[in-house]
Amino acid sequence: MAALNKNNSAVKRIMQEARELANDPCTDYSGAPLEDDIFEWHCTLRGPADTEFEGGLYHFRILLPAEYPFRPPSIMILTPNGRFELNTKICISFTNYHEDLWQPAWGVRTAIIGLQGFFPLKGQAAVGVGSIEYPVSERKRLAALSREWICPHCQQTNLDALPDPAAAGDPSSSCVVAAAPASVNTATADSLSIPQLDSTEDDATSLIDTGAVDTPRSGPPTPEMEEDREAEDPPTAAGTTQSQNARSESASEISNLPHPVPHDHSRILLNPTTTRSVRTVDSAIGVLLVLAVALVCRRLV
Repeated sequence: MAALNKNNSAVKRIMQEARELANDPCTDYSGAPLEDDIFEWHCTLRGPADTEFEGGLYHFRILLPAEYPFRPPSIMILTPNGRFELNTKICISFTNYHEDLWQPAWGVRTAIIGLQGFFPLKGQAAVGVGSIEYPVSERKRLAALSREWICPHCQQTNLDALPDPAAAGDPSSSCVVAAAPASVNTATADSLSIPQLDSTEDDATSLIDTGAVDTPRSGPPTPEMEEDREAEDPPTAAGTTQSQNARSESASEISNLPHPVPHDHSRILLNPTTTRSVRTVDSAIGVLLVLAVALVCRRLV
């Protein structure tokens, strides 16, 4: 593999995301960059539950631009599915077809999870470049066949790339750490020939400045965020009393401070002499204007 520029912001970001996905316990998806090109990822996605795609496993490519994460990726589905065309860059809101909607805080994980949400769409909502609409029965048939589908590049089945989770009765069935695929064509963060980034203050600052680190999206807090905040720091009666006492003390201290005496500008603005002078000037100007108009009219006559 060609040497990578470890100072490139895109390389830093991609390596960080590769490490995060390698340690992600979710069993709904898997993904890794290729060994010979970290800007191309091969990923496997589990079909969404309670749809005709349930039980299916779908393999796809994510192509990252050189300007990543400031420009969006492209997605190409490889496994027959009945929802998207094969080997075609599909048009959904976080791909290269909609660069104006892309946010640098999003990443490969965002694209994978978003793609799963686009599978069940039907009708007008499903219209777009690369979209197809097969009958439900055909989609179910393709979902059953997709598990043993083999990627020509990865040389493994979808089931090998994304094994089924544990039994439904196991509480850890939805979040288990899947074994790394035994593929020689995909890479993990440790296998790529690039040094690990140090967790120093300088490196952290440089990653943030270059966009190599995901930043939280701006927006109003959701109810879940508020509940988590209350759970982390529940209010207590003692804490409320102390807060009220502190506020009272602060208010009393502020009230005891000497207040500056403002200048009384109203005395200048409302001074009778000043007002009378202004009115006199206005009247004089008005008389002069009337005389000038009268003289002009007299000459014209």
